[in-house]
Amino acid sequence: MSTESDSPTRLPLFLTDEDVAILADLPSAIESIRAAYSTPLDDGRNPGRIFADSGREWMRVMPSVPVNGRLFGAKSINGSFADGLRVSYLISLFDRDTAELVALVDGNRVTGLRTAATTAVGTAAITPDRPLTVGIIGSGFEAQSHTAALALVTRFASVRVFSPTPQNREAFADRFSTELGVPVTAVDSAEDAVRGADLVLCAARSRDESPTVHADWVADDATVVSIGSTTPRQRELPADLIARASLVVADGVDEVVHGSGDMIAAREAGVDVDAVTTALNDVLLGTRHVQRDRGIRIYKSTGSGLQDIVVAETLVDRARERGVGTALPAAIVTTRK
Repeated sequence: MSTESDSPTRLPLFLTDEDVAILADLPSAIESIRAAYSTPLDDGRNPGRIFADSGREWMRVMPSVPVNGRLFGAKSINGSFADGLRVSYLISLFDRDTAELVALVDGNRVTGLRTAATTAVGTAAITPDRPLTVGIIGSGFEAQSHTAALALVTRFASVRVFSPTPQNREAFADRFSTELGVPVTAVDSAEDAVRGADLVLCAARSRDESPTVHADWVADDATVVSIGSTTPRQRELPADLIARASLVVADGVDEVVHGSGDMIAAREAGVDVDAVTTALNDVLLGTRHVQRDRGIRIYKSTGSGLQDIVVAETLVDRARERGVGTALPAAIVTTRK
């Protein structure tokens, strides 16, 4: 412990989930993610997830010190099975020069925002620049946020959507027909959504964690976006589809290859997943060439602290500009060592 401490230059800001909803802006999030992944990354700045697990309670911490921006910090995901499964998300942000606590942000909506933004950046890098026929599996929050994000970076010619509940897929089709200005059709099966699509968005896991698409539904030169298999037990894509892929782009190669149930199952089936997988960072920096209209290209995401921190920083900046959020009455001590 040190007795020499500095008074904070500014009291920390707290952003609630409702504040984040007011401040959330997909274009800004996309630009912050693109900037973060367009500079060289290293494991020292982005060490991956840290887990603590008692069996009843668990905690996952995702730290990052981005190259860009003024802030660094971590997102913690905190869960308890004491009464079903209850989960909370908290992002803590610190000043890079003073180490002062700058903000605490409810990470609930940030998670969805940064995931959709990163998917948009990754998908834009591996899809052809022409109007695309889009097939979507899922109609919930992730499907909606990702459709909105993808529409900002690609051109849609038409959309087909499937989810198990007819009224949900019909509501999705009604909403996005208006918002996108292109035909959006609710279809009766996942196969109907996927066959012939240039871009396939998988945004709904099956209840039994079996893949939601079959390899023979997917066209030879399609782009496939997979966001729903982020742990070793979760499945979304079949191994034989990954075997057909010419390229798998990952937001974090190690966690996607070793932490996604899809990639684990593909490796167990004899697929050389290491040879076909590359980092989004390498694609954006141009060190890995992508044929954007040849072969099956897959974007797979498990998320990272880097994404949370850079997007949360944009939210804090917008909050300061607009007078949104609550200034905390006190700050934590920052000491000199």
